[in-house]
Amino acid sequence: MAQRKQIRWHIAVFLAPAVLVYTAIMIVPLFGTLNLSLFNLDQGNRVFVGLRNFATLFGDPRWSDAFWNALGNNAWFFVIHMLVQNPIGVLLAALLSSPRLRGAAFYRTAIFIPTILSFVIVGFVWKLILSPIWGIAPGMLDAVGLKALFAPWLGKEEYALTTLALVSVWQFVGIPMMLIYAALLSIPDEVIEAAEMDGVTGWAQFWKIKLPLILPSIGIISVLTFVGNFNAFDLIYVTQGALAGPNFATDILGTFLYRTFFGFQLQIGDPHMGATIATAMFGIILLGVCFYLFAIQTRLRRYQF
Repeated sequence: MAQRKQIRWHIAVFLAPAVLVYTAIMIVPLFGTLNLSLFNLDQGNRVFVGLRNFATLFGDPRWSDAFWNALGNNAWFFVIHMLVQNPIGVLLAALLSSPRLRGAAFYRTAIFIPTILSFVIVGFVWKLILSPIWGIAPGMLDAVGLKALFAPWLGKEEYALTTLALVSVWQFVGIPMMLIYAALLSIPDEVIEAAEMDGVTGWAQFWKIKLPLILPSIGIISVLTFVGNFNAFDLIYVTQGALAGPNFATDILGTFLYRTFFGFQLQIGDPHMGATIATAMFGIILLGVCFYLFAIQTRLRRYQF
């Protein structure tokens, strides 16, 4: 008689608390939002409208102009992080992983500290630093003879979003740095020793040996950056307010959602259109993550140990 396979109930017992909490705070609200986006108010009554709210969001100029502006700003916010934050994080990780660098632990801690600071603190401090009236940025540029380069960056439409993206880069560059640093440390010593025996050392070793081996980690960092940037809200709200000034130049999907759902100043809150925007954000993030999983991650697996 074949021995019956033992059911491992302890796995379900240990997973149950996490699954219940995740379901309560993530899955249930997600389906609630999807459901809310399919209804609207008609003379005070809640009626099912199907995809009509999405047609309004994408087709009505009163909504579509604001949505595409926010989406474009979000895309630029993400591009700045991909082109500035992640390469700097890789470079810092490469430098800090060098065995000849002294005080590496201090540098890692100093670079990572901003990531644990509150968005409110970061936004308020940088708003003070960049202020043309009482900020220290003009004085610092003047000390090195570059005061002519100073401008009220947060007050100009063409500079405000890029400035805030760079502030966000300053705050979160420690995350890709630490993840890449951990990936570099996980490379087997045998691979490094073989490269050194072949005469591949220094930066040549990093570009030819280490970088291809950490590509899966760089891919994970990229998708995390995408998800985080398209969920961004706090920094823009703290520094520029819910209107994301000047003239909506820093408006992203998060601030657009906030104004629509809760209302702001003379704008009345509309939970149904707010849920529609939130659903559109979910769809954008889902498409980006699926593209990474099926088009990029499968190609990076060949570099994994």
